[in-house]
Amino acid sequence: MIKNKKVIVVLPAYNSEKTLEKTYNEIPFDIVDEVILVDDFSWDMTFEIAQQIGIQHVIRHDSNKGYGGNQKSCYDKALSLQADIVVMLHPDYQYTPKLIHSMCYLIANEVYEVVLGSRILGKGALHGGMPLYKYIANRFLTLFQNILMGQKLSEYHTGFRAFSSNVLQNIPYHKNSDDFVFDNQMLAQICFSGFEIAEITCPTKYFEEASSINFKRSSIYGMGVLKTSIAYFLAKKMGFQIRIFEKRESKN
Repeated sequence: MIKNKKVIVVLPAYNSEKTLEKTYNEIPFDIVDEVILVDDFSWDMTFEIAQQIGIQHVIRHDSNKGYGGNQKSCYDKALSLQADIVVMLHPDYQYTPKLIHSMCYLIANEVYEVVLGSRILGKGALHGGMPLYKYIANRFLTLFQNILMGQKLSEYHTGFRAFSSNVLQNIPYHKNSDDFVFDNQMLAQICFSGFEIAEITCPTKYFEEASSINFKRSSIYGMGVLKTSIAYFLAKKMGFQIRIFEKRESKN
């Protein structure tokens, strides 16, 4: 805990058997209370390894629900366990868990409610092996979103994020896609709701075992990002009713 705030790390996993243990071993358990892994119907030993290394909460989907669908299960479980701070970390060891301290303290000290680990701040992305075409696409999409959404983020595409429970309880993330654009839609919802976002420099590693979508899937993701940005502009500036920006339904 930090200042009596419960910290939970969620790991949305798919075929992560080669990197899961290394990622888990670097999680700072001096502040992290519990870890949740959701295995999205992997065909490798991810589920079994997660149990063997002692992850407290291991959930396995009975079918592949997609990257966004996986995160929905992660956040639902974290909230059910009364998390105050939730850190979403890819278990492919592309991002270092050693930054969890810095990200969580910003939230625990009530400076920000959302913190992103940015690959673009500094020179971490290209030095870490990000393919040039992905770097260029990242910069273009980020510029487009910043203009339409009135933000100044260095990137919207990182897979290393920390949230207060208040954020997760107030944005309608279940209305988002089950595919990779889920991440982008979630940040758009956060901005739409008026939450401030902090970024910290995050080194990143690209290697054979690290998760990475191919060019075709990247192109589909890019189109989804453009669509999300335009939808945000229409909802925020023009008053259009857009489903993903509707208020979250009360469970009462």
